[in-house]
Amino acid sequence: MDNSLPPQRTSAEPSQAMDIRIFGIGNAGISVSERLLSVGLPAAAMVAVDTQALACSFAAELVQIEGQRLRGHGSGAESEHGLVLAEASSARLKALCEGVKVVFIVAGLGGGVGTGISPVLARVAREAGALVLAFAMTPFECEGSRRQVVALEGLEELREAADGVICLPNQKVTKTMDDRTSVLDAFKIAGELLADAVLGIWRLLSHKGLIEIHFVDLCELLRGRHADCAFAVAQAAGATRSRDVLDKLLAHPMLDGGEILGDSDAVLVSLLGGPDLTMVEVNRVMEEIGSKCARAQVIMGAAIDPAFADHLAVTLIAARKSADLPVRETMRRGAAEGLDTQLVDRCSTARPGSRFVPPPPALPPEKMRQMFAEQGAGASRPRKARPKMRQGQLPLEIVSKGRFDKSEPTIHKGEDLDVPTYIRRGVSLN
Repeated sequence: MDNSLPPQRTSAEPSQAMDIRIFGIGNAGISVSERLLSVGLPAAAMVAVDTQALACSFAAELVQIEGQRLRGHGSGAESEHGLVLAEASSARLKALCEGVKVVFIVAGLGGGVGTGISPVLARVAREAGALVLAFAMTPFECEGSRRQVVALEGLEELREAADGVICLPNQKVTKTMDDRTSVLDAFKIAGELLADAVLGIWRLLSHKGLIEIHFVDLCELLRGRHADCAFAVAQAAGATRSRDVLDKLLAHPMLDGGEILGDSDAVLVSLLGGPDLTMVEVNRVMEEIGSKCARAQVIMGAAIDPAFADHLAVTLIAARKSADLPVRETMRRGAAEGLDTQLVDRCSTARPGSRFVPPPPALPPEKMRQMFAEQGAGASRPRKARPKMRQGQLPLEIVSKGRFDKSEPTIHKGEDLDVPTYIRRGVSLN
C-alpha cells in the first residue's frame, strides 16, 4: 500500500461507521487489524480475539477465549481446541455482534485459533442478524502439508458459515519477493495485502456511491462452496492516476498478470475518487478491465470522497467457478480417478486384437492372368488316389420301450417315429 495516499477518512457518520465491526482472530488477524488502524479505520470498530493473553490495546473489545486445558499457552495447530473454546464463548461473541449490520472476520488459517474460532464466530454473527464477510489467509507451502490440510478444511467450514469469503493464499505473495526478502517481511507483505482487501471492501460499503454496490451483490459474488475469488486493490495520484492504477492492478500478485480476469465469471469493480474524478478516467479504467474479462459479468460502482482529491482507488474482486472441492471429496475423487486409470490401462492391454481382415490388394491384369494360368496348370496334374474309408456297423442292442412298450406307436406317413431315424433310414454309425 502506498503510504503517501490519504488514509481512510474516519469522519463519516458515526452510525454508519458503527455498522461494520472487524474481528481480528489470532496473531494473523490481530496483526492485520493493527495495520487497518494505522491507515485510519476507527478503533471503535475493532475486536481482538485470541486464546492467549492479549497485549494489544488498539481494539475497543479484547476477547480472550480461555480454557483450563490450555492455561494461556494457545491451541497450537489443533483447530478442534479453538472450536471447542469458541463454542463455550459463543454467547459473548454473539453479544458483540448484536445490532451490527456487517461483521468482518479476519484470520489466518492453518493453526488452531483462526481455523477453529472463525466458523463459530461467523455462525453466531449471522444468528445475531449481521451479514458476515470473512477475510482469510492460507499458509505458505514451506509451513508444511499438515497446516495446508487444516487450512483447507477450515476454509471449507468458513465458506459454509459466512455470507462470503475472500481468501489470500500466502504462496502467491512469493511472486512479489526477491532473494533478500526476510521471513518477517514475507509475513508482513501478506498481512498488508489482506489489509488492502479489508480496506477496499470497507470503503465500498461505507461510502454512499454515485453508482452504489450493495452488500447483497457482493455476497452473491462470493457465495458458494465452489467460488474461487481473487482480489486486487490499487491506488494512484496525480495526472496519470488512471493509467497508474491500472498498471498496479494488473501487476497485483492475486491476478496472475491479468490471467485470472480472463477465466472469471463475474468481476466487481469499485472506484473511489475525489470531486475531480473525470468520466474519461472512469471509462479508461472500466474499458481496460472489461477487455481483460470479456466473458465475465461486470458489476461497477463509483463513489466520491472529498478527502480523495487528486487520488483514485480501485477495488477489484474476480470470482470464478472452481474445481476446488472440499478436501475429503478431493481426496476421494483423486483416488477414484486413479482407480479408473488403472482399470482402463488393464482393459487396454488385455483386449485381443481385431478380427477384421483387410481385403487383398488389387492386382494388375498381367498378374491376374499369371495366377489363373498357374491354377489351371495345377488342376491338369493327376491327383493321387485317396484310400477309401470303410464303414463298419456297431453292435448296438435293441433297447425295449419299457413302460411305453404297450403304447400305440406314432405313425406319420407310414413311418414309425418311435424308431430312431438312423434305423428307419438304414444309416450306419461309426
